[in-house]
Amino acid sequence: MTAMKPHPTRVALIRAAMEQFGHGGFEAASTRAIAAQAGVNISSIAYHFGGKEGLRLACADMVAEWVARVARPLPAGQERPDARLARLILRRLVRRIVTFLIVSPGASDAVAFVLRELAQPGSPVLDRLYLTLVEPRHRGLCALWSAATGADAEDEDVKLAVFSLFGQAVYFRVAAPIVQRRMGWSQYSRTEARAIMRRMLINLDRMIGGGDG
Repeated sequence: MTAMKPHPTRVALIRAAMEQFGHGGFEAASTRAIAAQAGVNISSIAYHFGGKEGLRLACADMVAEWVARVARPLPAGQERPDARLARLILRRLVRRIVTFLIVSPGASDAVAFVLRELAQPGSPVLDRLYLTLVEPRHRGLCALWSAATGADAEDEDVKLAVFSLFGQAVYFRVAAPIVQRRMGWSQYSRTEARAIMRRMLINLDRMIGGGDG
């Protein structure tokens, strides 16, 4: 069955809210400003989301959806791959995640939004993202790491290795002005993304002890 296409007003509001929440914080962002940026009537927020808090959670769901499309370790029900295939899948995921974070439109706003929420103790967004995105995706990546290396997927070092590998990609997005200045880059384009990707793939191969293509 084909998934229903999201309502354009809903999408416009989520994108506008993600930018406003990410740059100014949830409390500071006004629904009037969000509606104006989205080019819709302010009443649309209540109609589509029930209010500002619902819009906040919708932003979290959008981030989870974006990342879930990019970081798909294995389709549900697929058998555990052998070591070589697991390494190839991990390399493919590194490429996809770097491409998303470095050159995809909207990635900067998504990262800014999540960082703002991380700084808010008790944020409902964190629980939402952990349950819908972080835990299931991290478990899947740990299972891949296990297949690639033979280590226990629930081993502490495996969990930390997965966090550290993909945390590198997040750093390149979060610290973009610093990285670009030191590297002499004026921006992130596909050329810079390929350079970052090459470095991360080298790191991955050293971490898992492999070197497949």
